[in-house]
Amino acid sequence: MQATEIWQMSASDQAAAIRDGTISAVEAVEAAIARKDAANGAVNAVVVDLREEALAAAREADARRAKGEPLGALHGVPVTIKINVDYVGQANSNGVPALANLIAKEDSPIVRHWRNAGAIAIGMTNTPEFSMRAMTDNPLHGLTLNPWDPAATCGGSSGGAASSVALGIGALAHGNDIGGSLRWPALACGVSTIKPTTGRVPAFNATAGGERPMLAQITSSQGPIAREVKDVRLGLQAMIGRDPRDPWHVPLPFDGPALDGPIKVAIAEVPDGYPVHDAVLAAVEEAARMLADAGYVVERVKTPDIARPLELWFDLIPAEMREMQLDAYRKMATPEMNAIVDAYIGLCHAKDLKGFMAASAERTGHIRNWMLFLERYPLVLTPLCLQPSHAADADLKGPEAVDGLFRSFVFQTGLNTLALPCAVVPTGLHEGRPLGIQLVASRFREDVALAAAEAIEARTGVLAERLWSKTV
Repeated sequence: MQATEIWQMSASDQAAAIRDGTISAVEAVEAAIARKDAANGAVNAVVVDLREEALAAAREADARRAKGEPLGALHGVPVTIKINVDYVGQANSNGVPALANLIAKEDSPIVRHWRNAGAIAIGMTNTPEFSMRAMTDNPLHGLTLNPWDPAATCGGSSGGAASSVALGIGALAHGNDIGGSLRWPALACGVSTIKPTTGRVPAFNATAGGERPMLAQITSSQGPIAREVKDVRLGLQAMIGRDPRDPWHVPLPFDGPALDGPIKVAIAEVPDGYPVHDAVLAAVEEAARMLADAGYVVERVKTPDIARPLELWFDLIPAEMREMQLDAYRKMATPEMNAIVDAYIGLCHAKDLKGFMAASAERTGHIRNWMLFLERYPLVLTPLCLQPSHAADADLKGPEAVDGLFRSFVFQTGLNTLALPCAVVPTGLHEGRPLGIQLVASRFREDVALAAAEAIEARTGVLAERLWSKTV
């Protein structure tokens, strides 16, 4: 089999081919490295090269197969890891020059679980400073570009992950999400992902030297990005094992109980006062038609409030930044990043402890409202971004621009406040740039969201394959 054919294979198909001996782990890793050498220079997605370690691991993987040893679900599959989690022997720099020598002495849970499943990391992917921008650029590694159109952002903060996997550099990519950082890059780069329920995937970085603020702990998630939905499922299933370092982890089976009858899907209403592009609305309508064709019962009904959860995100996360992290930003971030941080804090209405506590309490009521609604409609179909795309410097134009950017992310960042699982799948192109939709499910029902995403993908095809016709 040619190297080009191998890197274009899904993670699921690569794993199956390695298990049955059609290809070797070495061939899979070599193909991914060759693709990186050919394609990464145009986008700057993978910023740490792990080829020597990866090839050694691939040889060991082939030796284990030859001995008849048990093989993990990702045995021999080449993957990438984001530079904001601990990977033993590498810096957890988070895109910050001052952290360039913060070397991990142990793996984070997601790295450990993927290793245990047999995955082989070929590189680490770029993120913005502190992983706190919707774009991917930093003074340590530079700007990551969108593989479809360099004038558009690749998203953030997992922009390197989404850009690389779209191009075929690895079959799976790791990312994380506190305000949309898995879903927005996946949408921008035309690939699929899921933001799992908070607690589904364990997380911990020993290099942090302390604990994250509380709301940051309970609104963020680790997850996979892939070209195909079946690989998102495979990658997530390999992530969810128990790790006692994360006290928030909930060790539940991946699949929940079967739902009765045809599954009902509610089409979310865009809140009043939030501008939305016609192409985005058209993508949602097309996805609704595809879900109906797949047997879902799709209805346009009033969905729970999402505008207020977005406001609460700014009352909670930036409040924690202001009180617990601002000194670090002032000491280590660029002036541009500090200006963005100031814009975030400027959108925070919780000016004191009472305001913060009130916002924290109010959050629970919104989660309850959504949970009750999801009992009747197990899926909610939403846009992810209300605009088809954004420029890579859209958040560098002052506080009003940052406000406008996040208003376009109302269904994205608002869902972080609610900690619900949200899958993203591409639906097509608008003026050469990817479009997609989001599917929201109830807590720990990632299986329900991914099944619906797969139904859409079955009717649209794998969008990344259209990208390859431009780049191969």
